[in-house]
Amino acid sequence: MSRLTDLLAQSPVLLADGAMGTMLFAAGLESGAPPELWNVEHPDRVRAVQRAYLQAGSQIILTNTFGGSRYRLGMHGLEGRVFELNRAGAEIARAEVNAAGGRALVAGDMGPSGEILMPVGTLEFDDAVNAFAEQAQGLIAGGVDLIWIETMADLEEVRAAIEGARRVAADIPIVATMTFDTKGRTMMGVTPERAVQTISRWGVIATGGNCGNGPDEMLHVIQKMHAVRPDVILVSKSNAGKPEIGEDGKVVYRAGPEEMARYAIEMKNAGARIIGGCCGSSPAHLQAMAQVLVEKSN
Repeated sequence: MSRLTDLLAQSPVLLADGAMGTMLFAAGLESGAPPELWNVEHPDRVRAVQRAYLQAGSQIILTNTFGGSRYRLGMHGLEGRVFELNRAGAEIARAEVNAAGGRALVAGDMGPSGEILMPVGTLEFDDAVNAFAEQAQGLIAGGVDLIWIETMADLEEVRAAIEGARRVAADIPIVATMTFDTKGRTMMGVTPERAVQTISRWGVIATGGNCGNGPDEMLHVIQKMHAVRPDVILVSKSNAGKPEIGEDGKVVYRAGPEEMARYAIEMKNAGARIIGGCCGSSPAHLQAMAQVLVEKSN
């Protein structure tokens, strides 16, 4: 039994955290800069974000390592620092959770490699597995409770990430989600039904959706997944509304805390067991979500 399994047995719904990148940009991260570098250059700012989510009621805190693979870090000449930056990301998240009493879980965040697997792209499956294993090694050395694979579009890349994590720690709990932002499918054409049927066979504790075009899209994803696999633990981590381009040319998300609180209840009713926020969400959003989820559970 893992701590995640224990928590799920104790509560009908677990609250994950919200956006990391959105909060780091607000703290001064420049557009195009690698957030993972802040794990060693500005760990206090990363911890401040995680502290705010813990104070808002989040029970699962993701590490600041979404782009921590050799391929994503290689875009910034940091491919030689994969282990260092991932371990640092895990260590600071663990320190913050411990400072808050140690009840929350630290999830080692692994996002897409940024490459496309063969035969559509040029990345070979074994190379993808090796890259995710390298990232997982740093996360696990830093003390994560589980591996959290997210924002995937290709099922084969999900499988590569799972295999990579298990190469490092065969029994590490794994959560894996995809993003269905292309007319109800992932960019690679995967439907919610196919995703849940396939990923659930790979022994993950939970699967579902994240990011995308806002709560309305995510609701349909969770409903479709729950309809075909009501036995699977589902994750819903939507953006705070549909991304739009603001007057200053930057991406904005217009769903406020009240709207995201309504979304949390809708996702719970649709069958999601782990609920959080993605791009555009903040501790204020998560606090509103936590409040209504607690109220509805009492």
